[in-house]
Amino acid sequence: MAKIIIIDDDEAMRSMLHEAMSDLGHEIVETASSDDAMKAFRKDVTSLIITDIVMPDKNGIDLIMELKRECPEAKIIAMSGGGGIEGRFDYLAIAKLVGAGTVLKKPFTIKELRERVSHVLGDS
Repeated sequence: MAKIIIIDDDEAMRSMLHEAMSDLGHEIVETASSDDAMKAFRKDVTSLIITDIVMPDKNGIDLIMELKRECPEAKIIAMSGGGGIEGRFDYLAIAKLVGAGTVLKKPFTIKELRERVSHVLGDS
């Protein structure tokens, strides 16, 4: 199965994602920060990165751009409760523009998550 890095500063969200993915047999690495995610990414071959956009240390947009610079073929799912600056832009739309393969708007269902992961990994 796939090795998946989950990045979210919300511990409950990381736990839910971890459970949903490990139930499918995937190997999971959880991190609460973009910097820790990059260390994990550089350490071992990774099949997929699932990242939140709004985080305190480095936002997910910057993380996606850094991942794509280092590994243009990196498979990424971005997730966010939405938002942007004064409604002028949407974080998830920007995430797609800078390299996320797909996006998930919070809240989402486990079924939606699994479908997106399957699609990005090429299982369907």
